[in-house]
Amino acid sequence: MPSDRGRAAEEGFTSARAERLMSAACRAAGFASDGATLIRLGENALFRLEAHPVIVRIARSPEYLPSVRGEVDVSRWLAHEGFPAARVLDDLEQPMIVDGHPVTFWHLIDEGDRQATYEELGTVLRALHSLTLPAGLGLPPYSVFGRSDLRIDKADGIPEDDREFLRKRGRELRDRLGELRFDSTKGPVHGDAHVQNLMIDQRGQVVLIDFENFCFDHPEWDLMVTATEHDSLGWQTTEQYAEFVGAYGRDLRDWPGFATLRAIQEFKMTTWLMQNIAESPEVAQEYARRIASLRDDDAPRNWSPG
Repeated sequence: MPSDRGRAAEEGFTSARAERLMSAACRAAGFASDGATLIRLGENALFRLEAHPVIVRIARSPEYLPSVRGEVDVSRWLAHEGFPAARVLDDLEQPMIVDGHPVTFWHLIDEGDRQATYEELGTVLRALHSLTLPAGLGLPPYSVFGRSDLRIDKADGIPEDDREFLRKRGRELRDRLGELRFDSTKGPVHGDAHVQNLMIDQRGQVVLIDFENFCFDHPEWDLMVTATEHDSLGWQTTEQYAEFVGAYGRDLRDWPGFATLRAIQEFKMTTWLMQNIAESPEVAQEYARRIASLRDDDAPRNWSPG
């Protein structure tokens, strides 16, 4: 008979497995998990508990533990600064480890009736980048390629030709990155600074969420997300992007290094989606669309958000 860990490896990080991990974590923490709702399945599984104003966040694998510990530290630092950001529960030892998976518990943010704007994203990033890190908070540099290599190695259901293409593209992008020269000052960087990582609470306050990629590095890494979404994908209107640039005070597209950062962001967006192709035919189709366009640098990026 395979062990529990053996069965987990065979099963992968599916929504069903994530739900079982969430239930086990809630039992250990003294929370009721009945009726919990899966909000998102990606790098992490996020569940909203029905019986408590709590969000449960489950990391995809044990390799995520260092970044999860960093999330907890960043949340507590931002709380000390009074910065509007997601808060971990303070009366639990965090993170909890359940069958090898790091699990954290967060205060629920009661959402208002509107979505964050790109102007608000620019304003939040400008404020974040102006903060000074305390001496005791050791943050890593930005992980430019994140877990892309791991995703490529472990992805199930993709053609081997795709796997080899992505490995080659990753090597090419690393070479291009080595030639870049930044002239900005390093500071706190969110690391995944898109508008979906802002929430508006019932009081209308903008709240920054999702700290797993938080780091100490150049601010360009935060600006590249929205700049790529606009320049390559057309996910924002001209007016929305202008509001973002106006609020932050800089258009990254004017920087000579933007083309390299844009290519890196497209590569990461594709490998991120790739890990969930078994979840639905729609995800598999979107991955196929993205990988096909990556093979032709001049092809339009007719990608759907996902």
